[in-house]
Amino acid sequence: MKLRAIGSSLIALCMTGCISLAPDPEISPLVTEMPGNYSVQGTDGAYQPQAWWSAFEDPILNALVADALEQNLDIAEAAARAEQAAAQSRIAKSALFPSVNASAGVTESSTPIAGGAFNQFGGGTFDRIDTEVYTLSVGAAYELDLFGRIRGDLAAAKQDAIASKFDFQAVQLAAAAETISAYFDIVDTRRQIDLAKSTIDVLEDRSARTDERFARGLVDSFELYQLRQDLRASQATLPQLESALTSAQGRLAILTRSYPDVIEARLATQLNPRLVFEPVPAGLPSDLLAQRPDVAANWARLEAARLRIGARRAERFPQLSLSGSLGGQGANPGGALDFASNWTTSLAASIVAPIIDGGRISANIRSARAVYDQQAAAYGRTVLTAFTETRSAISDYEEQRERYRIITQQLTEAEASLNLQRRRFSSGVGSYIAYLDALRAVHLVETNLSSAARATALARLNVHRALAGAWVVESPAASTNMKSDDNSTAQGATQ
Repeated sequence: MKLRAIGSSLIALCMTGCISLAPDPEISPLVTEMPGNYSVQGTDGAYQPQAWWSAFEDPILNALVADALEQNLDIAEAAARAEQAAAQSRIAKSALFPSVNASAGVTESSTPIAGGAFNQFGGGTFDRIDTEVYTLSVGAAYELDLFGRIRGDLAAAKQDAIASKFDFQAVQLAAAAETISAYFDIVDTRRQIDLAKSTIDVLEDRSARTDERFARGLVDSFELYQLRQDLRASQATLPQLESALTSAQGRLAILTRSYPDVIEARLATQLNPRLVFEPVPAGLPSDLLAQRPDVAANWARLEAARLRIGARRAERFPQLSLSGSLGGQGANPGGALDFASNWTTSLAASIVAPIIDGGRISANIRSARAVYDQQAAAYGRTVLTAFTETRSAISDYEEQRERYRIITQQLTEAEASLNLQRRRFSSGVGSYIAYLDALRAVHLVETNLSSAARATALARLNVHRALAGAWVVESPAASTNMKSDDNSTAQGATQ
């Protein structure tokens, strides 16, 4: 009875709270020293990330992104990892509860009487004793987590699960971003192929006329050879562009879990996404700590490493365990079920304290601290990278918009020159060669403008990717029951 009373007292003590030996959280100086703004114009306002790519007003692009978010194999793999981490957290939680097991058994024994004390009785008519014992019992065991070892490992496992969820979101973001990037690569490459073919047509015509002029002695060989080199150079770009188009379509096929033939069929139409030039409100740099899944994931891993230091420190202290069983025992199955007459009980308590372990516990603590230091460095690097990437992306978007504006003006001037040469040739005061040169110049500017359009679209993509946020919808496959833990992690990351 004294043992039972001691056990009840210890259980009550464990339920009221336990000691935490984890060190206090440390805030990285890179968080406290983060600038208050990006020092780039046009970033004021709260960030609005939801389905931002719909601003391109391209239903084909919208459908491809939706397919990538639903079918991408990297996302499926990340969702499975998140589920695995959540299951590991539930496994760690099970150590907080008693383990209860039922057992049933039968024991048969046959013992010789000859040569023993029993052979003196019964006149030697019995030479063996046969017995059967049936048992049925329910046993329970429980470790009292007085110093927080189990709870520390559980809390760390929860943080690992939270980190996996943020990793899942990062993979979603990357898959959607790569899909958008591949799509604009295809749009630009198609335009480049069309312009290259037009330029080749112009150069072939121009080269043929120069051949005639050279035969009449009106031009020298240098001009003829230069034109032929330009023609061959333009012809050589076609195989490269075709290869780039095939590669981009292959990337898009993998991202949407399709075969290339399916993607080619889906894109067998005119692709005309609308370009967007409006600035992207970026919010405050401190918002990145909660918005970017890579920052949040590294914070969760930092917390997990900190909590594991406490769990390893707790191994220095005694571990107290309780166990007990209740059951029945009889010479037949019915007797084992007769608990009123044949009941059996047992209750035990044990305490194990380390004395000599060859330095194992100290080494585990140092190892846990080293892991924490690694995660602290990784978290600081991620914060610095997040700010730098975002600021650079915003600046690059501004520069690409300016470049597109300048090339647009250049195209206007080139088209004006082409119209002038067309009118001069029609009036008989200009040459057809001058017209071809002007047309070739327009094609060259249009080629540059197509590249600038792609660069502007991808620069806008990079701004949204750097700002991250919840601009992709979370898949039900990766949802878990730890929403409150996610919130606490995000709050902790912004402290």
